[in-house]
Amino acid sequence: MKRGIILAADWVLCCAEIPPIKDGAVAIEGSKIVSVGPQQEVLSKYHHFQVYSFKGKLIFPGLVNAHTHAPMSILRGIAEDLPLMTWLTKYIFPVESHLKREWVYWGTKLSLIEMIKSGIVLFCDMYLFEPEVIRATEEVGLKALLGEGLFDFPSPGYGPLEKGFELTKELLEGFQNNRKIKIAVSPHTLYTCSPETIKKCIKLADKYAAPLHIHLAENKEEVSEVQKRYEKRPVELLDKLGGLKENLLAVHCVKLEPKEIDLLAKRRVKVAHCPESNLKLGSGIAPLPEMLQAEITVGLGTDGPASNNDLDIFSEMRTAALIHKGLREDPSIITAKDVFSMATDLGAKALFFNDTGKLLPGYRADLGILDLQHLSLQPDYNPLSLVVYSAKAGYVSDLMIDGEFIMKNYHILTLDEELVKDKVQEIKEEILLILKKNFSPTLDKC
Repeated sequence: MKRGIILAADWVLCCAEIPPIKDGAVAIEGSKIVSVGPQQEVLSKYHHFQVYSFKGKLIFPGLVNAHTHAPMSILRGIAEDLPLMTWLTKYIFPVESHLKREWVYWGTKLSLIEMIKSGIVLFCDMYLFEPEVIRATEEVGLKALLGEGLFDFPSPGYGPLEKGFELTKELLEGFQNNRKIKIAVSPHTLYTCSPETIKKCIKLADKYAAPLHIHLAENKEEVSEVQKRYEKRPVELLDKLGGLKENLLAVHCVKLEPKEIDLLAKRRVKVAHCPESNLKLGSGIAPLPEMLQAEITVGLGTDGPASNNDLDIFSEMRTAALIHKGLREDPSIITAKDVFSMATDLGAKALFFNDTGKLLPGYRADLGILDLQHLSLQPDYNPLSLVVYSAKAGYVSDLMIDGEFIMKNYHILTLDEELVKDKVQEIKEEILLILKKNFSPTLDKC
């Protein structure tokens, strides 16, 4: 039997609801937490456990990125300062038509490095060649909800749509009992998937008791396009098709009317809020206070690293709190506790991982170690405030998933960072050749 361990630090931040523990400790046996409390209490109770001391540091629940497109790190910066539809149709989709399987693999690994250094233990991804995302994620050791993006038009990942359904079915069957990887049925949007396609996706998700993951009501152009085609707003259309229910993860939800918020709450839909991507693409600001007031489960996502342009959930927490304080002229409307919960336990629930997101007995030992020696984390009057308003990607020194360290003292143990960087540079040169040959106007944006 694996020997238990104790992690002791200046502070332990269990969750948003419990005050931080000064000179705290977390006892872990196997993959689960067995005790959390003051160091002396935990050490005396589990005196036979091996002790790891993290002086000058803070232990916190591993963060959750509730929505991204991880391989798009290889497209970061190729097109900027554009509306969503222009960005997608004029630049991203054309470049993605040349996408290669190995690009997806190495792009995912680049993003995984960034997420690990941002304290992320669990993420949700929708992209192309998703088996390569899965392969990279399994090798590195993160947890994830993953799904192949489905479109009515042919995909470079699987070809015609029917092949996309076959691939999704294979993934659903292959990962039914996997503890770290869950599979979602992932139709892209209501304007790239017909009602018939959406119905097939819903039926497939129901058959395998799997999550349904879709971009929904992201901007005014989407709302206008869906209304033009179907004479219904996106939320109303998806409800009519039978998609609004407990297994739905709806991404963005920027353009919602009050009755739609009530409907999402009634149907127990989960939402991924991506504030920085929504701001950067000019999509607007989601009604987060109203969603939380309606008790909707809302997680925080970065969206893809080509539209954000990073994978820093610390930054998303700060932005999510600040934009609503300023917009509503009310500093208490979204609190540090609210966004910390969104980045941890609420995010985990939104991705259907109910045993992570808190440092409490019975939960998985998924956690990060924040290095308080960074100047912006001094002094440490309020640890929760430091995590939400002051911490940054790169301030996490150690990361643990299921009781196993995958990063120790800033060194990632499960991949070769330099090799990943070299491979991404090679991919960049290939993409530049494609841009020069096919999309010369894009070069002005590079």
